Parts: sequence; C-alpha cells; structure tokens
Amino acid sequence: MRYFLLLAVASFVAETALAQQVFKDLHEVKRKETIFGIARDNGITVQELIDANPEMKTPGYELKKGDIIKIPFAKGQEPKDNVDVMAETPVKGKADTDMRKRAIRIGVMLPLHNENGDGKRMTEYYRGVLMACDSLKANGISTDVRAWNVPEDADIRTTLLEDHVSDRDLIIGPLYTKQLKALGDYALKNNVKVLIPFSINSTEVYNNGNLFQVFQNGNTLNEAYSFRYCQRYKDYHTIIIDCNDTTSTKGGFTSTLRRKLEQEGQVYSITNLRSSEAMFKKCFSTTQRNVVVLNTSRSQELNVVFAKLNGLLMTSPELRISVFGYTEWLMYTRQHLDNFYKFDVCVPTTYYMDPLSPRTTRFKQKYRWNFHQDMQNYHAKYAATGFDHAYFFIKGMHLYGDRFTGASGMVGYTPFQTPLNFERIGNGGMMNRMIMFVHYMPEQRVETLKF
Repeated sequence: MRYFLLLAVASFVAETALAQQVFKDLHEVKRKETIFGIARDNGITVQELIDANPEMKTPGYELKKGDIIKIPFAKGQEPKDNVDVMAETPVKGKADTDMRKRAIRIGVMLPLHNENGDGKRMTEYYRGVLMACDSLKANGISTDVRAWNVPEDADIRTTLLEDHVSDRDLIIGPLYTKQLKALGDYALKNNVKVLIPFSINSTEVYNNGNLFQVFQNGNTLNEAYSFRYCQRYKDYHTIIIDCNDTTSTKGGFTSTLRRKLEQEGQVYSITNLRSSEAMFKKCFSTTQRNVVVLNTSRSQELNVVFAKLNGLLMTSPELRISVFGYTEWLMYTRQHLDNFYKFDVCVPTTYYMDPLSPRTTRFKQKYRWNFHQDMQNYHAKYAATGFDHAYFFIKGMHLYGDRFTGASGMVGYTPFQTPLNFERIGNGGMMNRMIMFVHYMPEQRVETLKF
C-alpha cells in the first residue's frame, strides 16, 4: 500500500462506550404501525419496547415508515448466557465471513499527508477513527484498519487495485467529489459499504445502494431547517432583516423560509438594517413573541443587529424577541455569548460539541496524550467527527452485519459532535437526515434539539 500510515495509538477507552445490547430481533416499521401495535404483536410491553429503543424517549419522537427498531425479549425470557442472538444467525450467503463473528475490516481513503490543510484535517479525522477502534476494542469489538493516502490529484482507480481493498467491509472516503464515482462503482461490484464523510456535491448516493452520505447539500438543509423553524416558531411573528451584504450566501435559506411561512399561513415582516429606529420598531409585534432572522451570517452585521435590538428594548421593554441564526455563529460564541442568552438564540447545524462538557475535555486530553499535540483550531473538531463516524459504523456492523442501515437508535451511541440517522433515498443509498438546533437559553445554559 502506498503511504500506509502507522499511527501509534495509546490505550484509549471512551467513557461513553456502551455495552452491547441483547435483543430478540429487528423490525422495519411499516406504514401506519404504532409503538403500541408493535409491542402487542411481539408479546412485550410498550415500556420494554421503549427501553430497548432510547430514541423513543426523545420529546416529539415520531415512528416513521422504514425506521429500524430493536425488539427486546419479554421480561424473564432473556437468554441466560447473555449471547447476542442476532450474531448467531449468519447473513445469507456470508456464513464463512460473517463480520459479526470477526474483526470489522475498515479502509480509509483520504488525503493523509502534511502538505496542505486538506491533508492535515483528514489526518486528524483518521486519528479519531483510530481512537474509536481502540475504544471499541475495550468492549470486545476487533477491527482491521488499513489506510491509503488519496490526495486531490490521485487516480483512485489505482488505489483500488491495491491489496486488501476488496476485502474491506467499510471504506471511509473519498474527500473529493471527482473520486466518488469510481469508488462507488467498485463498492457495488465488491459489495463494500462506503461512508462519504464530507463530500456533498455528488449525486451518486441517489443511485448507489452501498453509499452512506453524512452531510446534506445546502438546498436540502435549507428545506429541513425551514420546516423545523415553522414548527418551532409557529406562534411567533418573524422579522427578516436585510443586512445589505452583497457577499451573503444565505439568500437561499431566507427565500425557502419565506415560502414555507406563506404555505403555513404564518405572518412575517421584512425590514432593513439601515432603516430608521421608528421603521425598524414598526416591524415588531407587541402581542406575539418576535423571532429575528438575518440574511447574512457575518459577524459584523450581527454586531449591528444586536446593538439595534438592545436599543429597541431600552425604549420598548415589553417586546419579546428571539433570534434564529446560522451554523457560522457557533464560531462567534465567545464574542456574543451574553446576547445569545439574552435573545434566546437558536443556531441550526449538523454538528455541535459542547466546549464546556467534561466529556469534551477528556476527549481533547486523550487526543493530546495519544498524538502529543492539540486538535486543530477549527470549530468542528475533525478527530471528534472521525471518532463518531467510526464508532457508530463499526459497532453497528458488529451488531447487525450486512443488515446495518445506520438508522437512528440501532447502535445506542451518544456522539461527541455529529449525530447520525440515515434514511434510504428512493432506490439509492443512505443519507444522514439528522439536524439540530443549538439553543442558548435565557437562564444561561445550552440545549441541543435534535430532529
């Protein structure tokens, strides 16, 4: 293998690693099925079903067609030897190579070098993968990891000719969209799952059932954020502020949001950052709670908006004002934290790692101990992303083998940074549909609302 990386990893055990669960079967939810009906049909109580699927305890949880849920044993009928029953039933056609009875074979095909930012970020991501493998080892799950350096100018078809590529259960990569078609075709031919960790511009996932894409494109996210916005703020009065930023890329979101608001019959106003104080105030409701949306994510405009809102409250303290933001605002937390709390700010995102969490602190420390350096200074920590991706998939494949679909609740893992819930796209592959709102609450604490 070219550029094979041997990164020494010290013994690392994630405190959050969960023991394997014992369960009777998997069930794919059908149209109109209910939690009560599924429990009744399987001879268990509703509470037993909910306990086996912790995501059902999430506020607002809805059972959806196509969800994969675990069916537990009825109380008193659990296997006495604590054996994973599913692991005793080989996947059809793979009796000799059932991955649930051996090491999970992982391949990593990313730019793993020190020549530019892409290489440095992906090396950190790969280190997170190795940390996850070490953590899983402590829970009795073995892995066989092989890595190939695949820079931007590489022909990935050459890499695919290397030894030990075709025997991988999962390949993580590539980073670059132009390399995905060849890897996707190879995966279909050799029945290998491919986890696309970052690329969002290819359409291959819509046609290739072996692909798992973590991040959604901008249009898809705008639709998802707008839908959840209308649910959360259905009784609010929306004010969209034109911030006169000619470089902004947020017009797609505000256009989608306006269309959704109109479809839902929700009233909104539009104002300009340069409007007079009187005209600015006129857009706010005195009877409803207001929620402000900017058409830019830049910090300088956000500064001006907060100044205007604070001035408005000085003269009209009766107004109730919240603010809805953008993922980029997570980089401004230290600068704007007081206003985030004061204005009940919600930030839509697909990733978030609480910087004040003891769990986050321990992860950073262990990364430093293992690799003798800190993670790079990006808001999204690439090592944490690599850990989440690898832990989720390796444990899922260990539990379910080829039947693992990445659906929410299959693994029972609380991510450090990137929540995962994959759904099939038509007859194609799987797309992670999980989004969340990071909510800065007036009582000066932060909660994450996952959808």
